Amino acid sequence: MLVMNWMSKDVVTIDEQESMGTTMKIMKEKKIPSFPVMRGDKIVGIITDRDIKKASASNATSLEIHELLYLLAKINVKDIMTPNPITVPSDYTVEEAAEILLQNNISGLPVVDSRGKLVGIITKNDIFKAMISLTGAGKDTVLFALRVADRRGALKEVTDVIRNCGGRMKSILTSYDRALPGHRNVYIRVFELDHPCLPGLIDQLKEMAILRYVVDQYTNTREIYMN
Repeated sequence: MLVMNWMSKDVVTIDEQESMGTTMKIMKEKKIPSFPVMRGDKIVGIITDRDIKKASASNATSLEIHELLYLLAKINVKDIMTPNPITVPSDYTVEEAAEILLQNNISGLPVVDSRGKLVGIITKNDIFKAMISLTGAGKDTVLFALRVADRRGALKEVTDVIRNCGGRMKSILTSYDRALPGHRNVYIRVFELDHPCLPGLIDQLKEMAILRYVVDQYTNTREIYMN
């Protein structure tokens, strides 16, 4: 899953010479907390609502309202922006972008092409949308979380049992994080499952693997067996 397929292409930008007052107005109208700062067609910074709040708090102390409005008109974006923003290439994976967002505690990343030209922005919300798509979450599914022996063919044995109950795999995710030695965590989301078959299927899965929990979004019920 590449950033270019999940980023927002309609990017709101602002010129570095624009005033703080105008920036605040655009943020309010567009309902966005940050956007790239441009010098011509080159991205030179990023401005956030936190930058504006910080500048307002430090400069507005004891000012009259008309003095404050004058100040907002005089302060330029380039004076309060974060320069040299972190960017990502459009051919980065969504996972790579998510890791950068997490490591730097930021909510969005400008996306650039091979020439360094701004082509989009990817935010935490875009990452969430990609994650939902990847997992196949939906009201017509059943999610099985298991700890499966880390050996060849173990996963196929589990999926074969689910298929025998009419289930079709919407997504299969695996991870070794927080898994028991010799095991891996597996998350299987299934649709078109023959529901009357579910109790028996659960019993079978318990014999084959360590069943952690089952989330049945058909009936909005969940059974937690272990963490």
